[in-house]
Amino acid sequence: MAEQIDEQAMLQYIADRTKADIKSIQQVLKHEEAFIGKAKANAQGEVDIDSDELVDYVLSRPDIKLTEIMIDAILEAEMDYLTEQGLAGDID
Repeated sequence: MAEQIDEQAMLQYIADRTKADIKSIQQVLKHEEAFIGKAKANAQGEVDIDSDELVDYVLSRPDIKLTEIMIDAILEAEMDYLTEQGLAGDID
């Protein structure tokens, strides 16, 4: 992603929407980045991420003490923020 993301604004947006603390949000996003980094691209160079697999991966990390519902809420709020900023969108 070539666009610059205001990380502090995104973290605050996610915290406001989920009521999660910033440190927990940062942990979830760090594990999300690692999961996406390991994903294989298809012939068009696109990476298809299964949100259930992503949540399960984050939930399985030993430093994560959040519920599945909270992890999902954090990831959804992140996508909402990126979409509102014009930096992401769902591809069907």
